[in-house]
Amino acid sequence: MGQRRRRQWDRARVRALRQHLGLTQEKMAEELGIRQQTVSEWETGVYRPRGSSDTLLGIVAERSGFAYRTKKENENGDLA
Repeated sequence: MGQRRRRQWDRARVRALRQHLGLTQEKMAEELGIRQQTVSEWETGVYRPRGSSDTLLGIVAERSGFAYRTKKENENGDLA
């Protein structure tokens, strides 16, 4: 298995991934085994995912075909 690229999960990317998956905050939290409040805190920038949550989001993103780019990055052509 190849090495996963380390990504920074900011609030926009967490929300974009959740929307890409078609999940509510509550359903995403249930799927990840965390509280809905935690997802909300990630999406409002109170906290960032770290440790196993960071790793799990990366795996989910990769397996779901999530582009891991914000709309602004796509418009600017910047790489994430």
